[in-house]
Amino acid sequence: MRVYGSIKRSGRWWEVEIPSLGISTQGKSHPDALRMAADAIESLVNKRGFRADVFPSARHAFTVGAKDSATWLPFVLRRMRSVAGLSLAEVQKRLGAKSRNAYARYERGVSEPTLSKLEELLHVVAPSAQVILTNAA
Repeated sequence: MRVYGSIKRSGRWWEVEIPSLGISTQGKSHPDALRMAADAIESLVNKRGFRADVFPSARHAFTVGAKDSATWLPFVLRRMRSVAGLSLAEVQKRLGAKSRNAYARYERGVSEPTLSKLEELLHVVAPSAQVILTNAA
């Protein structure tokens, strides 16, 4: 799974934003700003050995993902829910689930959703988020 981000020049700096993850940072150059985006994600994930991969897709756009999907997917779900300001109980209600633990298991990485379930979860926590669902980082 990859998440979209944008990059633009602002004076002497390059600003990076990944809205669905609530991440903003900057760098002195275009490549530096993209490295800072990866660093911001890696700092938030806070797991030894985890690496975020940034894929420039246009001058002012990029996607970000990770090979370690067992860590990346739970992070994205948790972060998107947090950015949306939703509690586990609110997500449970939106999903029509009997228990908030069902969704929490995905956020903790205990369960891995099917592709259709992942689409449903992403729609519930961040309906306007731009995400590419793929098997690769």
